[in-house]
Amino acid sequence: MSLSVQFDAISKDFGAVRVLRNVSFSMKPGRVHGLLGENGAGKSTLMKILCGYEQPTEGGVQIDGQLRTFASSRDAEQLGIVLIHQEINLADDLTIAENIFLGREYRRGLFLDNIRMRSETLDLLEQVGLHASPDMLVGRLIVAEKQLVEIAKALAKNARLLVMDEPTATLTPSETERLFGLIEQLRRKGCTIIYISHKLDEVERITDDILVMRDGRYVTGCPTSQVSRREMANLMVGRELEDLFPSKTPLPVNGAPLLQAQGVTVPGWASDISFSVRPGEIFGFAGLVGAGRTELFEGILGLRERSAGQIFIDGQVQQLRSPRDAARHGLTYLSEDRKGKGIVLAFGMRQNLTLMALERYAQPLLDFNAERSAMRKAINDFGIRAGNPDMPASALSGGNQQKLALAKVLHPGPRIVVLDEPTRGVDVGAKRDIYFLIHDLAARGLAVIVISSELIELIGLCHRVAVMRAGRLQAVLENDQLHEKELIAHATGTHQQA
Repeated sequence: MSLSVQFDAISKDFGAVRVLRNVSFSMKPGRVHGLLGENGAGKSTLMKILCGYEQPTEGGVQIDGQLRTFASSRDAEQLGIVLIHQEINLADDLTIAENIFLGREYRRGLFLDNIRMRSETLDLLEQVGLHASPDMLVGRLIVAEKQLVEIAKALAKNARLLVMDEPTATLTPSETERLFGLIEQLRRKGCTIIYISHKLDEVERITDDILVMRDGRYVTGCPTSQVSRREMANLMVGRELEDLFPSKTPLPVNGAPLLQAQGVTVPGWASDISFSVRPGEIFGFAGLVGAGRTELFEGILGLRERSAGQIFIDGQVQQLRSPRDAARHGLTYLSEDRKGKGIVLAFGMRQNLTLMALERYAQPLLDFNAERSAMRKAINDFGIRAGNPDMPASALSGGNQQKLALAKVLHPGPRIVVLDEPTRGVDVGAKRDIYFLIHDLAARGLAVIVISSELIELIGLCHRVAVMRAGRLQAVLENDQLHEKELIAHATGTHQQA
């Protein structure tokens, strides 16, 4: 069942930009390989070449000792090489079963064999731990559930070599544990697995070997047991990585709230939520997937119906009916869904950056030079790796898309910033950059709200953390109470027994 892989001097150009440079290394069959590197290192591009989504400009790929060229991902899948994409790649208007068997439908004569596909979908959903009907439309699922459907879809293809690109980015701890169990089952069956993740604790735990890329080049590889997490991080960035989090600054004691919510209810998601955030404060929101954190803020910003509650900005009640209303009052929001709601992939970087502040550049005609100047400054300020400031956002790596999304929501100059999973799918070096940016925003007197599923992130960044469970606010923990066990106990409803 196992497949061995040998990359021979792979180079890849996108226009004038070379993103892979003479990459050569091999992977033993039947092992779990951790592929590490910063955003823009070339990991995803290399895997797309392996899986038939891209063609190399130079070099080739040997599978089990034979040079292979795949005209499409379907060719690769016929050999058992399957990629689980970092970005969700499902059709929202189709059911779960229809997505899993899309293009590979079972037939009984002239008709689709829906009974068989539905039955196999039920088995696959049980394997990945998703309790949903095969007939449910994918568009009704939350992001984490869609990720589980992606994994189920890959399992349905009987993979002999499985590439997982940030598979746990949206999963809860229990869902992640189930995925790790699946990986172990696949390994025992002889499946070769390439695991791409910026969560180095996961890499340390489940991989046999690590392979490190940097700036489009292969750097080194070795057994995972021979390197610490810190050494992994240093190999990725090519230097000693300093402390990940900036030192917390004391919170002003007497500052009046800049944002205050009283009794906010978002039907079906959040009930009677009250909190306040002061200038200079980094205020976190913790909770398991489905706790209602994202939906609460979508209600506050007018993206969802809000059936009760009041929103105060600078002590004044504001009727926020849309994100545009919120922006006029200095409140901005970075969505957890980078691809769907964060940036417009078909637009260029420059158009994305200035989209929320067009009145600044159109007086009345659009000032392209001013836009380009702003884009160059954002590239420098946010550390965006781009060969050309006019390149489309779709050509950026996932982490650089995230940095562009951050630059976009901050460009209008808001006073209150809500960041939903701001470092999802971002490498350790870029995480540090974003953490220091968030610290600087608070130091300038902004009120910053961070919604995150990474408890270490909330503990390292925030002055206070609110914990939600099943749509209700369980606790607001002060800085000296911020410990993983405390946060988990409130998030899971076990605090009374803790």
